[in-house]
Amino acid sequence: MKGNIYTDERCVVCRSKLHYDQNQSGFFCENHPENKVLPTNLRVKFGRDILQRFNDFRQAEQFLMGLRFKTVEGSYDVRDYQKNHPLGFETQALKYLERKKQKVSINQFRDIRCNVRKAVGAWGQRNVKTIGYAELDDFLYGLPVSEKTRANAKSALLGFFKWLKKREKIPIPAFPECDFELGWRNIIDLELQQEIIEEVKRISYHINPKIWIGIKWLATYIAIRPNELRQLRERDINVSGFFVLPPKTTKEREPKLVAILEEDISLYKSMPTALPDVFFFRHVKGNGAVKPGGQFGKDYLYKWWKKACRNLKVEGVDLYGGTRHSTATALGEHFSRQEIMTAGSLHKTNKAALRYIQAEKNKSILVYRKVREMQGKVVQIGGRKTG
Repeated sequence: MKGNIYTDERCVVCRSKLHYDQNQSGFFCENHPENKVLPTNLRVKFGRDILQRFNDFRQAEQFLMGLRFKTVEGSYDVRDYQKNHPLGFETQALKYLERKKQKVSINQFRDIRCNVRKAVGAWGQRNVKTIGYAELDDFLYGLPVSEKTRANAKSALLGFFKWLKKREKIPIPAFPECDFELGWRNIIDLELQQEIIEEVKRISYHINPKIWIGIKWLATYIAIRPNELRQLRERDINVSGFFVLPPKTTKEREPKLVAILEEDISLYKSMPTALPDVFFFRHVKGNGAVKPGGQFGKDYLYKWWKKACRNLKVEGVDLYGGTRHSTATALGEHFSRQEIMTAGSLHKTNKAALRYIQAEKNKSILVYRKVREMQGKVVQIGGRKTG
């Protein structure tokens, strides 16, 4: 039978070697078989894979019997006993983060890394096979966070275990429910949207016209998120008709092409030129917090949007809801949901897909042209009075 227990202790009578006898559950000397010994200096050897030391005979014997049982059962996995913890949670989690870093946006990765690191703090090198519903429930509901943040933590761990199943063939454990009520993002009609954008222009154009341009573009090109917009460099605004968003700047970690209206190409050309690697949305003047030519901060456009909203006595409308979501909602009267969702998000960039890209660009231009038409009608009417 595979495996055995060994000891360096000797017979107290003749100093001969002691041998393990499974049937009698002890060690015996060939010359004095009547003397049963339970040594304290023990090592269990199981084939070439495992060599583990014990100072208690009962524990050593139970360990050996467990290995034999798992072998017969078909569940024996040498990785469960290796000293470098190949199936330790921390070991696998670090590998997962390395893979994930290459596939998601920086902001997404930061959230995933934060939640996975919290789990590493709780479980360390615990074997991933032993993490089940109870452990997940204790961990998730032991976090002193909101229900939305708890759900995000669950999502990060579920992603880890799905990856682990593909990599190591380990079943995904059952997860506890982490329900939360998603808050609604307020939207506005295009009439009020244009009033706010015009107010942004009035209060900021003399400081930096790109503040107004950025918010104007967010209200038109619904395929672009605020953080993606501020990542655009001069080279990424293609005068032949596209915004080109590199993979590392997008939430999906895929390249994104977004069609540009001719008037916005002209607007871009009217701006001072710079080297290709320079951020398009950059500061003109410096102050204590930023330097001239520095990239707009993550909340910079939002700050100006809120200033304009305060001036117009508009409350409860953030930049994302007031631009991208409000425009998409208004477009629902003219286009299908699928047409709106795919407008400008052209992920195919190889030469074989050029014909496809041009066809999709034409569809996107129709959507964005309709946006400008609706916004233009609002401006011609004269806008709405607020407050």
